[in-house]
Amino acid sequence: MNVSLTHAKAQLTDLVRRAEAGEEVVLTRHGKPAVRLAPVDMKMILKERERRIDEIMEQARGKATPGPSAARAADYLYGEDGMPA
Repeated sequence: MNVSLTHAKAQLTDLVRRAEAGEEVVLTRHGKPAVRLAPVDMKMILKERERRIDEIMEQARGKATPGPSAARAADYLYGEDGMPA
């Protein structure tokens, strides 16, 4: 189904419902196809997100460096006498 962008503005809710139901909805501008409405596949989005997180974690493994221990992380805030500096 091809719909002009001008007409789509008034019918957007109906067009989205049709696309969700599996009907191909193409919005046209000046008679030429501009965009296609398609339902979102949440399973694919979640899989892609998981893949990207795994990829980032793998890259980070080699870059992580140990920092100060939590017990000594704020030592610079205190002087030799234990009072705030």
